[in-house]
Amino acid sequence: MSESELIQLFLEHNDIMRILKIVEELKLSDCWLCAGVLRQTVWNSLSGQKTALDDVIDIDIVFYDKSLSYEETQMIETTLRTSYPNYNWELKNQVYMHFHNSDTAPYCHTRDAITKFPETCTALALRLDKQAIELFVPHGIEDLINFRVVATPHFKATDARRKAYNQRVLAKNWLSKWPNLLIELEN
Repeated sequence: MSESELIQLFLEHNDIMRILKIVEELKLSDCWLCAGVLRQTVWNSLSGQKTALDDVIDIDIVFYDKSLSYEETQMIETTLRTSYPNYNWELKNQVYMHFHNSDTAPYCHTRDAITKFPETCTALALRLDKQAIELFVPHGIEDLINFRVVATPHFKATDARRKAYNQRVLAKNWLSKWPNLLIELEN
């Protein structure tokens, strides 16, 4: 699967396209649909499983705006949950999210934050740009399409982040749904 085929997969997915249009309507700065919902859609498609979003835990939307407070971001998320209750929204202003990663400097923009997600296969994002899909995959798509779970360079850099990565991937229990995954733990 190439990047253009990956984009085509998302273009043909009704829920993904609906979510992208909702996200675009938010008019948030540097805003992307990212992470698990996209990774899971790809893995389900490649493994012949249903690609409906019925079993998606959350819909991760990330943006970067220094002018919006944490509380204002929560209010927007609440509005999303009320307006579109069939999706479990997670709206995160990346201005504040570096606090959740051990000894991580503040992010410069959303792409910077996505680059520092825990797994390479999760570091992917989409957004609509004039009705075309823009795909951001800072670590490429090889791990994603080959069912490999590998820590990003950011999470390989320190003992605390390596430990957090290991705990996270083991807690996700992904092998129960995609038994052909290769999960590489960090020492």
